[in-house]
Amino acid sequence: MRIENFSTENHGMRKRVTAMVVWEDCDRNPQELFYETSCKFEDSISDDPHAFLVGAILPALHFGEQRIAIDAPICAELRNGLLTAIGWFRKWSLFERTICIESSSEVHYPRPLAPRAASFLSGGVDSLAILRANRLAYPADHPNSIKDCLFVHGFDIGGLEGRDEERAAYELALRAVSSIVQDVEATLIPVYTNVRHLYDDLHFWVYQFHGAALASVAHAFSNRLTSVSLASAYKIANLRKKTIHPLLELNYSSANLRIKIEDTRYSRMDRVGLLAQWPAALDNLRVCTMNPPGKLNCGRCEKCLRTMLQLLVFDSLDKAKTFPYQEITPEMLDAIQLTESYQDGWYEELVAPLATRGRHDLIEVIQQKRAAYQKHLAWEEERDWKGAVKRFDRRWLGGSLYTTYSNFLERRRSRS
Repeated sequence: MRIENFSTENHGMRKRVTAMVVWEDCDRNPQELFYETSCKFEDSISDDPHAFLVGAILPALHFGEQRIAIDAPICAELRNGLLTAIGWFRKWSLFERTICIESSSEVHYPRPLAPRAASFLSGGVDSLAILRANRLAYPADHPNSIKDCLFVHGFDIGGLEGRDEERAAYELALRAVSSIVQDVEATLIPVYTNVRHLYDDLHFWVYQFHGAALASVAHAFSNRLTSVSLASAYKIANLRKKTIHPLLELNYSSANLRIKIEDTRYSRMDRVGLLAQWPAALDNLRVCTMNPPGKLNCGRCEKCLRTMLQLLVFDSLDKAKTFPYQEITPEMLDAIQLTESYQDGWYEELVAPLATRGRHDLIEVIQQKRAAYQKHLAWEEERDWKGAVKRFDRRWLGGSLYTTYSNFLERRRSRS
């Protein structure tokens, strides 16, 4: 892959920085990668090559590119960090190979810039908890006090190539986070990018690409910022081998810009607790990624229902105006399907506090969902009797038993 032809241009009422991504070892057309913001922040955004390098390197690795050659100088610290991150990906078997990073030269020394901290803000629990914890910990004039919040179009909103750009959903969410940022006396910076379009597969996005994409946006604002905080979805005891992880995203820093991972000491319940007495957050909370027309939250998806349960624990669900329901019934929880171990942990965390509130009707459904997930997990990890049969078949019969059974099912389906 080559990254070349850096440029800066006005794009309507916005300032856009671009570079061309040229694939070399796979059959993909060249793509223009861009980051843009409103003209109000035109002096803050730049065609920093680090943004394009961090944004493109994991898609390049995924599609088997032998190198990533960037026609610009890059920071030695960032180069080493990217290779370290790839090393962790390989250890976790998320990538099998590495990639060569080539640049015109190296930049060794940071530019003098007054400390200015920022964070990403989606309007969800994790990013709001970062902002709330920061405000409780630091006075306004402290170097670590968050001054700017980056709100991105092109990730959960507008991130899928070929889908409508979801401008209405973005504008609705933008108004909500604007109210939150105004409440903490910070500056909201709207950002638009197509970096996820380099490869918008959901599994790749969640398990490998998300953190690097966030860091790439941060680097596009290195003219303004010296540190940017990302939210980890998990506390230390529950960290998963996927983004966002402290062993990965810290390596996307350069000498000019520090990427920070915040609040891994807080559980999901702890984070909701931080927001439970913050009216601006409850009035504008947005956790749903379904982008329902005219609403911030659908109130029916797993993420909405989980957050509503957590707010119920803190007696704050009736204060959270962005959810369509202020009460939860057992029937509403029927829609929940647990597919990951971290979800099981979140629902386990709900059992005891719901019991203290006498909501055994909700606990009964939650435990049924957890039991179904554990049964599925036992099958998936081959820990039940069927797993023993499958292991025996693979080792001693070369998979013939599975092949025979599959053929039998196929013949039965064809006759029906």
